[in-house]
Amino acid sequence: MTPMRAIQVQALSPDLSGIALVGIPVPTPTADEVLVRIEAAALGFPDLLMTRGAYQAKPELPFIPGMEASGVVVKAPSGGDWREGDRVIAGGLTGAVAQYGSFSASALMRLPGHLTFAQGACLRAAYLTAWVALVRRGNAQPGETLLVHGAAGGVGLAAVDLGLALGLKVIAAASTGEKREAISSLHGDAQVIDGAPGFRERVLAATDGKGADLVFDPVGGDVFDESTRCMAFDGRLLVIGFAAGRIPQIKANIALIKGFSIVGVRAGEYGRRFPQRGAENIASILAFADEGRITPHVHAAYGLEEWARAFRDMETRRVIGRSVILPHMN
Repeated sequence: MTPMRAIQVQALSPDLSGIALVGIPVPTPTADEVLVRIEAAALGFPDLLMTRGAYQAKPELPFIPGMEASGVVVKAPSGGDWREGDRVIAGGLTGAVAQYGSFSASALMRLPGHLTFAQGACLRAAYLTAWVALVRRGNAQPGETLLVHGAAGGVGLAAVDLGLALGLKVIAAASTGEKREAISSLHGDAQVIDGAPGFRERVLAATDGKGADLVFDPVGGDVFDESTRCMAFDGRLLVIGFAAGRIPQIKANIALIKGFSIVGVRAGEYGRRFPQRGAENIASILAFADEGRITPHVHAAYGLEEWARAFRDMETRRVIGRSVILPHMN
């Protein structure tokens, strides 16, 4: 097989200068791996952080970035679950932003038939996080109110989409008018508000003073602090991450008096700790996608030559939902 093209992180750097578009051999799968022709690779902030050495996982240099992809099986172990020509969603710590990738057979998912490769690449991580947060950890019930912070981001927009599919009353908070307009056009049943400081009053007004039953918070910092002031009694504040940079602290008496819970969400670790539930989570996401109840939003598609623009658009928070790189796009 002729060499493939891939993005390779050759040195860690804060400005993408350690990354290059290279020609390298197509990977050789091990006995329990599947070789996939990658049609789309989704980009997420962990991918950007890894290029700087700022993520919790630090792959050995050089490495191909990208944790999520979709494509077509080229070679699979005999007697396994996958066959040549299968459309799949693939994932791992690295390896997605390339024309081909070898992935563990157990880490593959079937690509729902009506989803494009670009949509499929954006499904797994974001919707798995949203599912574990809302269903497993948040015990969301139809009719409850869900406040989603960072609602224009990849994980936030997935939470809005899934929340509506679960029958929740969704309040989507975003920082700019452009993002709020985009969310409204995608999810007209959500109530979209300005996520700037002072959102407490907007949430209370939208809930007749009750507050939110669930808060999905991938931001942290000041957003977390203010969220504690607009929680409904018996509410659940779901801690997803700390995009704002500051890890907040809270005095226990606040949760006691206001009667709400602070719940940590680690979707991947949840599946590792509870494998059966993890398999059920993935099956549920696929079922919702098959039924058309959830649909990942693709902000933009880039060719491999445009990798730098793709990363910079994500870094400057211009992306609504997720962007993808199409490795075979001319």
